[in-house]
Amino acid sequence: MSRHDIPPAQLISLREGARTFQISVKTLRRRITDGTITGYKIGRLVRVDPDELAALVSTIPTVRNGE
Repeated sequence: MSRHDIPPAQLISLREGARTFQISVKTLRRRITDGTITGYKIGRLVRVDPDELAALVSTIPTVRNGE
């Protein structure tokens, strides 16, 4: 992936991503470290793509909803 694939306006801070998905910043940092999501460094700041975070959300299969 080149440096220009994602416009900076679409990236959000770890704090904003954690708040949006009601998880901790530490969890986001762990997902970046294990390669589940991509972190983008802008100077000293770390940003994430909100679409990539949303793609991680999934339903839990249950007998009732038949999944």
